[in-house]
Amino acid sequence: MTIHDRFEAAFAGCPLVAILRGLTPDEAPAIGEALVGAGFTLIEVPLNSPDPLRSIAVLAERLAGRALVGAGTVLSRSQVADVAAAGGGLVVSPNADPTVIGATVAAGLVSLPGYQTPTEAFAALAAGATALKLFPADVATPLALKAHRAVLPPVTRVLAVGGILPETIAGWRQAGADGFGLGSNLYRPGKGAADVARDAAAYVAALQRSA
Repeated sequence: MTIHDRFEAAFAGCPLVAILRGLTPDEAPAIGEALVGAGFTLIEVPLNSPDPLRSIAVLAERLAGRALVGAGTVLSRSQVADVAAAGGGLVVSPNADPTVIGATVAAGLVSLPGYQTPTEAFAALAAGATALKLFPADVATPLALKAHRAVLPPVTRVLAVGGILPETIAGWRQAGADGFGLGSNLYRPGKGAADVARDAAAYVAALQRSA
């Protein structure tokens, strides 16, 4: 099974990406298990976290066959190579840099670039993006996404990322969000695995109610 096949299966099962900004390698096993136990299958460790590549390697090994792990805040070709070397399968960026997207495609990894405007969205798709990340979603609003969906190809998957709460998921889904990236409302440095498991379960439940 290719990385893209794994992503398709993971996204179909639970289109929620856990964004673990600030995670340390020592915390990674417990937090990863808490997320998978709640139903998460997609995990991102931003590269501006402490020793992120080590955390990605730890999670990728421990959660093999249960979750697809990758990196966020990926800004360069060299970082794409680093993520691949660490065993990561996801490359998530805050922007729509065609150079980064192209390097991700060339490496056989999943590309999830950030966008705000239709111009950025279409450029990212032309460069080979697997799906799009509307970021920051709390600035864009569901109304903006609804307008984007009117012009984007119907098969385009869009994840809303930034400020998403369990109680706002239904509104975003109605506007056309296919999935969500969840950051500090799900995990922040020092937050214990039990609390992460509780909040992760709340997001999964909200997603199921919105279906």
